[in-house]
Amino acid sequence: MFLTQKWLYDAILYIYALSLLFYFSDFMDANRRAKRIGTGLLIFVWILQTVILVWRLVTHFEETAISSFEYWLGFSWLLVTISLVISQFFKIEFLVFVVNLISFSVLALNLYSRPGMEGQFGVSQAMRDLLIVHISLVLCAYAALTIGSVFAGMYLFLHKQLKGKRWTPFTRRLPSLDTIERFSDRAIIIGVPLLAMSLSVAVTVLLAEGRPKLLLDWKVLTSFATLIFYVNYIIQRAMLRRPGKQLARIHLIAFVMLLINLLSNSLSTFH
Repeated sequence: MFLTQKWLYDAILYIYALSLLFYFSDFMDANRRAKRIGTGLLIFVWILQTVILVWRLVTHFEETAISSFEYWLGFSWLLVTISLVISQFFKIEFLVFVVNLISFSVLALNLYSRPGMEGQFGVSQAMRDLLIVHISLVLCAYAALTIGSVFAGMYLFLHKQLKGKRWTPFTRRLPSLDTIERFSDRAIIIGVPLLAMSLSVAVTVLLAEGRPKLLLDWKVLTSFATLIFYVNYIIQRAMLRRPGKQLARIHLIAFVMLLINLLSNSLSTFH
């Protein structure tokens, strides 16, 4: 029974993460199809949360105290409900994304107190599960952002070649600037939410283990600084509508920050 609950709860986290990717895609490019898919996945998450929450409350109806698992699950469920209402009636996609990122963090933290963890697997198993989620998200984020930086560099190279009217065989084999920019944006759409979610999980691990001082660790600080650089790119792209050449430069600057973060492991006590 415990293994079934564990599998179900882990599935909720990954479906939730996928939903956030689609919502972020809609925020970047006003993609209605992405929003419909993200909303559908989020509704599915809400249904699963509701089922677990109702089942827990019914089976523990005679208990006088509500466990921390039910408390945080209820809080996350409420945030999801609010975000669905906002998405349906107020159409503020970025607010929906932020609210659900907070809710996702709460769910990840709730892994620490989910039923059965006090049994045969113990607390260390919960931490290992969280670290697996964190590592999975951050590796996928790094891969997407690396590919995106290649497209950004390609954009600057092709832009320079076209401006100088240098039509080499290599230049002719490259895709158009619009195509390169589109794929670069898609890499950002995938990578930045994954990076944000991986950091939220990392923070919950530190808080759950009672090590909040590590939030001031060099690795953690540079990770958040990297995220800020990418958020700046998103602001320039989605809100200020900067030209492609300028966006490509900002993209590469953010990637340099990501490389600094990756090379800072020797200075960190976190990894």
